[in-house]
Amino acid sequence: MTLLLREAIGESLRRSRMSQRRTLREVAGAAGVSLGYLSEVERGRKEASSELLAAICGALELPLASMLTEVSESLTADTPQLCAA
Repeated sequence: MTLLLREAIGESLRRSRMSQRRTLREVAGAAGVSLGYLSEVERGRKEASSELLAAICGALELPLASMLTEVSESLTADTPQLCAA
């Protein structure tokens, strides 16, 4: 099954939050989003706007570009490589 962009973003955000030993409540408060919304984003069930992703990354002190690079690498690793015949 192919990894969706929203799932890869959620995994990256959750990994970052967990590595900092922070709670959903702490990060949601710092980002100005509801705890439930952040939970849905982390589980890959909601697609966050670029503004909300920037706010969440800011709360995590994680550069948005770094998170997107990690997501890109994750998606690339998940995508079967096509080879020319």
